[in-house]
This record gives sequence, C-alpha cells and structure tokens, in this order.
Amino acid sequence: MPCYSIDGVVPVVDPTAFVHPTAVLIGDVIVGPRCYVGPCASLRGDFGRIVLGPGANVQDSCIVHGYPKQDTVVEENGHIGHGAVLHSCVVRRGALVGINAVVMDDAEIGEQSVVAACAFVAVGKSVAPRTMVAGIPARLVRTLRDEELPWYEEGTRAYHDLTRRCLDSLRETAPLPAAEPGRPRLPGTKVDGIIATRDRWSRED
Repeated sequence: MPCYSIDGVVPVVDPTAFVHPTAVLIGDVIVGPRCYVGPCASLRGDFGRIVLGPGANVQDSCIVHGYPKQDTVVEENGHIGHGAVLHSCVVRRGALVGINAVVMDDAEIGEQSVVAACAFVAVGKSVAPRTMVAGIPARLVRTLRDEELPWYEEGTRAYHDLTRRCLDSLRETAPLPAAEPGRPRLPGTKVDGIIATRDRWSRED
C-alpha cells in the first residue's frame, strides 16, 4: 500500500487488519485489529491523528482527515460506507455512516446510530445513539427499532469476514482474455442466518 511517514510519524497497521494496496495512509494513522480499509481510501494523518478501532471498516474511496491536534476516530465496529468523508469527527461504536455521507468537524455520531446515504452532518452536530439521521443538513428521522439493530450489525460483521477473505486470498493478477466455461460465482457471505449478496442483506427463508 502507499504508506508515508511525515515529520517522523509512521502509520500503524495491526497485522490482523486488511488495507487494500491502493489505499493511502499518511502520518499519524492507527489502524486497529480486524479493520478493513478499502480500495482508494485516503487516510491523511498529516495534521491530526486518525484512529480506527477494532473491527471498523472504511470502504472504497472514503476520505478521512482532520485539523491539527484533533483526532478523527471510528470506534469499534464503526461502518463507513463507500465514498464517505470524515473530518475531525468521532463515529462511536457500532455506528454506520452511509454511502457518500459527509461528517464534519466536532460532530459525534452516537453508538449504533445510522447516517443515511448522502447526508451532511454539520459542524458540531451530535447524533444521538440508536437514531437515524438523513438529509442536507442531516436531521433526525427516527429512533431505530430493536429488531433493526441485528441487521446493521450483520452488515458490519460481513466486512469482518471480508477482512479475513482478503488476507487469505486477495492477490494481484492479470485478467483473463475471456470468461471461462462454467465460471464460478463468489459464494454469498453467510453470517448467523444472514446471507450478504450484491450490497444488500437478506434474511434466509
């Protein structure tokens, strides 16, 4: 992966984490155990510290950055969707930030809460635990129901499984000139009765 020190500060990646070879880590970045960092993600710890807690995932094309002397933190099992931007904010344990959402300075995303896709969480905004916010600027939609929480948790756990799959089998290779006869399909990721396929999570019958 492109990994750069700055002012003598070197990124840290736990051996059980997976960081895609095209992701960029700069400076004061700490990637914790069992994390997943996707293709083309940019974690720029050239001003403030960036910390990914155990089991957090930061998906493809995400940007994480912050102001000097200010940490940007994704706590344990935080789930950051494709193309999201985090800046000098805190995403608490088990929270989900949706695709292309933006979370701004001094914002705090509460435990097990959901920021909807394309939402804009303004400077200093606090999102209460177990709530959903959406819109520009992001506003409260509702409290999450008890039965919804396992659904979101399983999505995050599927990324834990993807971390293991990538560490075990992801290899750079040349493409084939044509699809082979009987080409195999990737199996769905099955986690505790949930089958994850094509970016949607559907319960087994």
